[in-house]
Amino acid sequence: MTSTALPTRDPSIERSPMDPVRAFAAVALAAVSWDGILTPAGSRALRHALDYRDPYRGFGDAEMVRLLDALLAELRSHGAQHMMLDAAAALSAPQRHTAYAVAAEIMRSDGPLEDDERNILASLACALELPEEETLRVGQVMDVLHASLLDPA
Repeated sequence: MTSTALPTRDPSIERSPMDPVRAFAAVALAAVSWDGILTPAGSRALRHALDYRDPYRGFGDAEMVRLLDALLAELRSHGAQHMMLDAAAALSAPQRHTAYAVAAEIMRSDGPLEDDERNILASLACALELPEEETLRVGQVMDVLHASLLDPA
């Protein structure tokens, strides 16, 4: 399993304004590559999170590649934190809640959350202005979804 390191920031790249479609995908991408590494598991989780959801399921391959390439360029130039803040401003309250849940799901795609991942989710929750009870509920659901089938009851 190989990982792809994301290049460092290039401040000369101008940021495009976010619309909700772009913003939602941006949160998912920032979650999957928060540490500058895009793993195969994370890439699969990102595509899965978008592929079955409207409006992305209506995108052709070329349109999805253009969207993700543009977001990757922004991520490389400005970093995950700036991308999350820009995205948060473009999302409604229900969209922010769903984006957080998707980010949590993506971060769990490669195993239990590490301390750094918990910190990123806390920062994301703050950027998205989510109440703590909502983020705790999402965490509880992720624990149920990702429980080992080998653990005794």
